[in-house]
Amino acid sequence: MKKYQVVGIGNAMVDILAHVDDTFLTKHGVEKGIMQLIDTDRAAELYGVMGPAMEISGGSAANTISGLAALGVRTGYVSKVKKDQLGSIFSHDIKAQGADFDTPLADADHPAETGCCMVLVSPDGERSMNTYLGVSEFLSPDDIDEGIMADADWIYLEGYRFDGPDSHAAFAKAVTACKTAGGRVSLTLSDPFCVERHRDAFLEVIRADVDLLFCNEHELMSLYQTDDLSVAMTLGAADVDILACTVGVRGAYVLSGGEEIHAPAVEMHIEDATGAGDMFAAGFLYGLTTGRDYLTCGRMGCVAAGEIIGHIGARPEADLMDLFVSEGLV
Repeated sequence: MKKYQVVGIGNAMVDILAHVDDTFLTKHGVEKGIMQLIDTDRAAELYGVMGPAMEISGGSAANTISGLAALGVRTGYVSKVKKDQLGSIFSHDIKAQGADFDTPLADADHPAETGCCMVLVSPDGERSMNTYLGVSEFLSPDDIDEGIMADADWIYLEGYRFDGPDSHAAFAKAVTACKTAGGRVSLTLSDPFCVERHRDAFLEVIRADVDLLFCNEHELMSLYQTDDLSVAMTLGAADVDILACTVGVRGAYVLSGGEEIHAPAVEMHIEDATGAGDMFAAGFLYGLTTGRDYLTCGRMGCVAAGEIIGHIGARPEADLMDLFVSEGLV
């Protein structure tokens, strides 16, 4: 048995969340519903005008790993934080969930800070993310411990982490170590605009090494440059062993081995959609690593996502296992 069931590689962020209306977004030049990369000055500007806010450890893949760790899955995480206040918060929080986190810290004199994300939540639950990557952007092959990758059943790669000068090389090192030792690779596309920035790189790694692809319908259609979801799913299913595509209130589709499975969404009041895709991946990977069929994996993903959208923040407030029990999934 390997030490880890899932090891994630991605950004380390502290989310700063606040409710705003659409007028605020327009006034301050924020494009609704997407992730935009910002610099330190823009982060300070938005923080100064966004009003009361809540600070919560985040990062897309980190949210997924935290969810898995809370469910009892043996997990590790690899990302870059600095020896500063936010870095200490992030490191403490993910370890407290039960995940191993041993990536070397950036020195205190590094010019970048620990990353943060201004999450502006609209009345309809849509989140507009303004992300300062900070030292996360400088994740390099030196930060990848090949022994950890080889000791994982699955690695989980965050699409957002494709933004960075050495990130592609870091991912390649992790994939090689994992695959050589018989492990498998999953990838989340993260965001349609992330796909547009890195389409060729995504397609290259997907076709060569990815066994399980997580995405939503907009990301998948962007990847394959089509407005037809059915076409995009067919193309995606041809490139990977397992395709898990979320479709909002309609739930999710899982495609594998020529079979298409629909997992329905759970009914839930939408308070904040931040982290819904991250927690879908956590629920799905929990099912997969504990031997469930693909329909159950998809339903677990939808239940976990449904919990997240019902409150502010991208980490669960309810016990996900209790929710799985109540839905008859365990």
